Amino acid sequence: MSGGAPVVVKVRRLAGAGDLPLPEQATSLAAGFDLRACLDGPRTIVPGERVAIPTGLAVAIPAGHEAQVRPRSGLAIKQGLGMVNAPGTIDADYRGEIRVILINHGQEPVVLRRGDRIAQLVVQRLPEVAFEECAELPPTERGDGGFGHTGER
Repeated sequence: MSGGAPVVVKVRRLAGAGDLPLPEQATSLAAGFDLRACLDGPRTIVPGERVAIPTGLAVAIPAGHEAQVRPRSGLAIKQGLGMVNAPGTIDADYRGEIRVILINHGQEPVVLRRGDRIAQLVVQRLPEVAFEECAELPPTERGDGGFGHTGER
């Protein structure tokens, strides 16, 4: 850990989410905090289907920070579940429910149940950024080469 003061993220449980835990780290050194499905019953996601799964949580990210909703690697490799917009960004001024947009890339239906861990939340400090227009950019070895420009190895 950094040893500094923790970043405090206020969390509000929405109606029907009182029994679900707040975001928590699976291990003490995990970067992400697990988000869980806030479902009334089992939800089957068929191959190729996209669905927004509610978490029952809303957060207040501090100014100067963002939260990223990221996929869980275990769901990806074991069940073929991924996120359509990975990572999803939660801005400091958003106060709505966190929903995780999942897609089933696998060949079999996947059943999610209440409390299943479906994504990770990572909170990051943002630098102050100022854009400065210029006539030319400083040169680099790559230059303006696009995808695959640097080769495969």
